[in-house]
Amino acid sequence: MNPNNRFGSCVELEMNIRRFKPSDAKQVAQLFHDTVRTVNREDYSREQVEAWAPDDINFRDWVVQCSQKYTIVAEQNQVILGFGELESDGHIDCFYIHRDYQRRGVGRTLYQALETRAREWHVPSLKVEASITALSFFREMGFSIIKKQRVLTRGVTLTNFKMRKQLGRKSY
Repeated sequence: MNPNNRFGSCVELEMNIRRFKPSDAKQVAQLFHDTVRTVNREDYSREQVEAWAPDDINFRDWVVQCSQKYTIVAEQNQVILGFGELESDGHIDCFYIHRDYQRRGVGRTLYQALETRAREWHVPSLKVEASITALSFFREMGFSIIKKQRVLTRGVTLTNFKMRKQLGRKSY
C-alpha cells in the first residue's frame, strides 16, 4: 500500500450496497454530520465544518434530496457505513463514509457501484466537487482536477476541487 495514500483500504469489510430508502434518512443525516465534523476537521477549520455541517442535521430534507437522485448506501448489520448520490448528468453530489469506517474499502465499493450505474446510463463523464479531504481518493479513482475553487457555504468560504473523469467504453 502507498504510504501517502490516506484512502487505501487496510481491512476490507463485507457490506451490502443497496438503494437509499426513506427510512435511511436519519442515519444518513447523522453520518454526514459526524463525518464532516470529525474527518473533514483534519483539513478545514472549526468554523468551516460547522457551516458545512450545521448543528441542525436536518438543514437538508434528506428523504427528498436522496430520493431525487440515484442514492446508494453501504450497510453492514443495518448500520450505514457510507452513501453516495449520483445525478443523471454524471454529477456525484454527496459522497460520505462513516467516520468509524474510513480506509476499509467502503468508499471504493460505493464509488465503483456509482460508476457502474453511470456507464449503464451511458454518461460520458463523472463530475464531483471534492473536498480537500477527499481529493486524493478521487484522484485514485481516476479523476483529474479541473480547477480549485472557493465556495461560500452559509457565509463561510471553503476550498474544494472541481474534478472530472472521462468514462470510455469498458473492455471485457
